[in-house]
Amino acid sequence: MEFQIGSHWIGKNHKPFIIAEMSGNHNQSLERALSIVEAAAKAGADALKLQTYTADTMTLDIHDAEFFIEDENSLWKGNSLYKLYQEAYTPWEWHKPIFDRCAELGMLAFSTPFDESAVDFLESLNVPAYKIASFENTDIQLIRKVAATGKPMIISTGMASIAEIDESVREARLAGCKNLVLLKCTSTYPATPSNTNIVTLPHMEQLFNCLVGMSDHTMGVGVSVASIALGATVIEKHFTLRRADGGVDSAFSLEPEELQSLVIETERAWQSLGQITYGATEREQPSLKLRRSLYISQDLHAGDILTKDNVKAIRPGLGLPTKYMDHLLGRTVAKDVAKGTPLTWEVF
Repeated sequence: MEFQIGSHWIGKNHKPFIIAEMSGNHNQSLERALSIVEAAAKAGADALKLQTYTADTMTLDIHDAEFFIEDENSLWKGNSLYKLYQEAYTPWEWHKPIFDRCAELGMLAFSTPFDESAVDFLESLNVPAYKIASFENTDIQLIRKVAATGKPMIISTGMASIAEIDESVREARLAGCKNLVLLKCTSTYPATPSNTNIVTLPHMEQLFNCLVGMSDHTMGVGVSVASIALGATVIEKHFTLRRADGGVDSAFSLEPEELQSLVIETERAWQSLGQITYGATEREQPSLKLRRSLYISQDLHAGDILTKDNVKAIRPGLGLPTKYMDHLLGRTVAKDVAKGTPLTWEVF
């Protein structure tokens, strides 16, 4: 399984596709947003992703009861949903200059739409792919709308049961989606490695017959790098210039040096997978001579008997294998042998 998003190939035979998620880390500054684009491109990200919504397409302008965040463990405690989305949203008029800057720097750009009007808007910008967020992975109408574009879809699976994922995948395929990636995701912010369960990746790949990857909300790059060994082909991480700058998602976002590390280390992990193999590789062949083998460790004359004093198991590996030591002790040499001679059958 493989396909292209723009000029980039997605699949196990290709290096991991790294997405830098800007989200609300622009802090309502287009200048900062463009700086994030430049930093992501410099770090080696393959794509930059936005989120396309307004506060009014996300929720109601109500500031109490279930519309107010009171969870003590939430990064956003003390905000209403409406106020949070007002702070985090990316103005729609910014999308084109952000996408244009990505193109200038050789980086793909696309977005997560949160309602059907956002899909229509993104189609007008000719995005190369779409992302469905975890909280929208059961929004069948949105999934059908996106799938009908025929463009590749990346769906985060945070919180979704197997039945819910199955329904979403079936509906996407029925509506026209041919190229799909499911991302393992834990919808906590930040997520902990112990609550990430990346061994789900190969099971999800087999169950839904599609490519898989990670939408990773953990700190650092370790979980993402490990996921490559389990079949991840796409990695999405939130990205900012500096966490200390603040912002709605800054606390669990990578900084430029960390994103660069993610790009490098996930590619190294992918390169290391290779194929099932045993024995010395072509490059290892010269190292075989550095194994231990049996050597004459004292000058010997014809008729002398081999003992532990005059035969040693040492490097290099040009003599008989050390497994013959017990078999050869007590035998008589047939000719003179100098110290430092590899022990071979010709000695007897």
